[in-house]
Amino acid sequence: MKYFPKVVGERLYLSPMNVEDVETYTRWINDLPTGEGLGNAARVTTLEDERDWLLNGKGQYQFAIVEKETDRLLGNCGLQNFSLMNRSAEAGIFIGEESTRGKGYGAQALKLLLGYGFDYLNLHSIMLRVFSFNARAMRCYEKVGFRECGRRREFYRLKGQWYDEVYMDILEEEWRAAQAK
Repeated sequence: MKYFPKVVGERLYLSPMNVEDVETYTRWINDLPTGEGLGNAARVTTLEDERDWLLNGKGQYQFAIVEKETDRLLGNCGLQNFSLMNRSAEAGIFIGEESTRGKGYGAQALKLLLGYGFDYLNLHSIMLRVFSFNARAMRCYEKVGFRECGRRREFYRLKGQWYDEVYMDILEEEWRAAQAK
C-alpha cells in the first residue's frame, strides 16, 4: 500500500488512510474481540460499508497508523465530532492485530494525534471514550495524559454484562506541560 507520512514519530507515522486497505480494515472491524472493544461487535461491516466510510468520512481527520521501519499498517486513529466554538474534538484509535497490541504503538500514535490536534487544529480539549472492561486501553490513555472526566453507568451490554462508558480528556495546557518534561 502507499502511505504518505503526515505526522512522524520515533517508531511510526500517521498517514492519510488508503482506500486500498479496505479489506484489512473490514477484517479488523469484523473481528469480534476488536469489535467488542470498539462497541460495535454486533454490527456486520461489509467491504462496501467500509469503503464508503473510507471515501466519505467528511468532517474527520482520520489517519492510518503505520510502522516506520516496514511501512506496515497497524491500525487507525483520528479526530472527529468537532466543536469549533469550543475548540474541542473526540479522539478514536485502534490497533488492528492482537499481536501488535501492548507494544506502545497506541500510546505513540495518540501522542502524535494529540500534537496534531493541539498544534495544527488549534484545539483546546480532546476527549475519548472507552469501556470500563478495557483496562489495557485506559492505562495507555492515562500514560499519554488523559484523565477520567465522567462515566455513563451501565451503558454497554456485552455477553450478558453491563459496562460503564468512561469519558477521558486532556486539555491543551496539560499536553504542553507533559511535553516540556
